[in-house]
Amino acid sequence: MEPLFALKAVILGFIEGLTEFLPVSSTGHILLAESLLGLGFSDPKFDKTFAVLIQLGAILALVGVYARKLIGIAIALPTEKQARIFTLGVLIAFLPAAMVGVLLHGFIKGVLFNPLIVCISLVAGGIVLLVVDDLKLAVRHHDATRFPLAMYLKIGLVQCAAMIPGVSRSGSTIVGAMLMGADKRAAAEFSFFLSIPTMTGAFAYDLYKNAGTLTAEHAGIIAAGFGAAFVAGLIVVRGLLAYVGRHGFAVFGWWRIVVGSLGLAAIILTR
Repeated sequence: MEPLFALKAVILGFIEGLTEFLPVSSTGHILLAESLLGLGFSDPKFDKTFAVLIQLGAILALVGVYARKLIGIAIALPTEKQARIFTLGVLIAFLPAAMVGVLLHGFIKGVLFNPLIVCISLVAGGIVLLVVDDLKLAVRHHDATRFPLAMYLKIGLVQCAAMIPGVSRSGSTIVGAMLMGADKRAAAEFSFFLSIPTMTGAFAYDLYKNAGTLTAEHAGIIAAGFGAAFVAGLIVVRGLLAYVGRHGFAVFGWWRIVVGSLGLAAIILTR
């Protein structure tokens, strides 16, 4: 593996890990870094595959941090009704995006993985996040593991908007949960839980679709990005819930608007 490719993979991996659980769109940030900052690997098809596959590194970081809680839920499944409802709720919330991702996989990666769409989505999503964060919403749910079953399905439907790069999987689920009565911390925590099957499924499906085209060098590049995403993911997961519980999501809304606007300016100036 070329040293330059290894460096690019590590940088992109850190971007992935730092942004995967924030409502700012990790895929959008990686696509912009590849296309506008020259951090791609000279193969547009592999660039898109890389952006999906390294997400599992951040998900494994999340599983590591939440291992005790996840094991506790698994142990409680045979005896506790609420554990079964929560597990079923996560699976129900996962299914809509999984179905859309499989049915529209080619269209999403072939058409929507586009810097212009990413920038517009970042700005629009930032405005939505700022508005929702400032609303005086009636809070009825404080525990992500105790949402009503119907609420899990509704959040899953909202997550489908994140098939558009730049919208943000975590951003769509957080906004959806807050509008349905979850407090900010519970909304962010459920986006964590939902990311586990969603991103693991995306990883498995993309690997299945592209395994035949990946070389040993590609595997090395993915491994480097995967490791960097894991380390950065640990940092974010450990601190995010405490931050949003005190300060909310406004800073992420403004970040989206700034990054999206700078990206639009760069696209216009380089045409």
